[in-house]
Amino acid sequence: MKKKVGIIGVTGSVGQEFVQSLDNHPWFEVTQIAASEKSAGKKYLDAIRDPNSGIIRWEVGGEVPDYIKEMTVRSIDDIDPSQLDLLFMSIETSAARDIETRFAKDVPIISTSSAYRYEEDVPILIPGVNDDQADLLESQKKNRNWKGWVAPLPNCTTTGLAITMKPLYEKYGAKNVMMTSMQGISGAGRSPGVSAMDITDNIIPYIAKEEQKVEMETRKVLGKLDNGKIIPADINISATCTRVPVLDGHTESVFVQTEKDIDPTDAKQLYEEYNKKISVAGLPSAPEFYYAFHEDPTRPQPRREREVGEGMTTTIGRVEKVPFFDHGLKYMLFSHNKKMGSAKGAVLLGEILYKKGKF
Repeated sequence: MKKKVGIIGVTGSVGQEFVQSLDNHPWFEVTQIAASEKSAGKKYLDAIRDPNSGIIRWEVGGEVPDYIKEMTVRSIDDIDPSQLDLLFMSIETSAARDIETRFAKDVPIISTSSAYRYEEDVPILIPGVNDDQADLLESQKKNRNWKGWVAPLPNCTTTGLAITMKPLYEKYGAKNVMMTSMQGISGAGRSPGVSAMDITDNIIPYIAKEEQKVEMETRKVLGKLDNGKIIPADINISATCTRVPVLDGHTESVFVQTEKDIDPTDAKQLYEEYNKKISVAGLPSAPEFYYAFHEDPTRPQPRREREVGEGMTTTIGRVEKVPFFDHGLKYMLFSHNKKMGSAKGAVLLGEILYKKGKF
């Protein structure tokens, strides 16, 4: 029997990604959906219909899945957690804290919000990277006297950096990391988003609070679980985050000073090894290859990489030695902010947590 799941924030861009990612899912069945009061009581198709033009505002490509077209959108207050096994949430951070707290008392939550990311008993989970930290969810339940838990994803820019850093850090160590991101405009959302006048023919060299999130979250994701809390990785990380006129996908330029000697051939072999033993292999939403490694110096490119592995593969290229490091590399990466970095990554997280018996 499939696990019954709900989606809160179902009409927004990320909510629509959840709808698509859960279409015909072999393990999960969407039985309850909710959004703001203006959508409550409407059939899903009507809830995403523009009231002035009548146009269906479906933003994720393809067609609206049949399973949800006639499903009634509930108010958040009308979600019944007693009839759910898992709840996916995609709501504004300002509202997320109260809503996640309310529902976690009764049901496990996987969230794209940052509301709980920095709590001591809350792991920031990336499926395939730090699955062992999922054991902290049991401590979280006990500490807070909840039946459920909150498992947040990281910021989507953190996702690509942490995924590519994990093998390097584990085998070669890391002292210092410098990263510059070139982030797609979809990462800012549709509302308020980025205005066309600001982003056309332009690069915006600052994204509020983004750099601090990436630095803090990457250390936490790569940290170790010890006695009921996560000890952050002892790495100096400096991030510069920019917005570029690319629709979907985040490209990042990374410099890593390692503790042990490494060259591009070592890196290629390392990612190939990790592809063979990655924990999410075989799960319904997992890509065939978790990592794609390019020796072509013109890769990665957002237009060419964003559909690799249906948006779930992280692509690495331009791997070179850094002459002013005793040991270390520089590389470029591409990660899909709306797939692996958001809803589909959250569904994959749900799959690995289900496999681990967390709900």
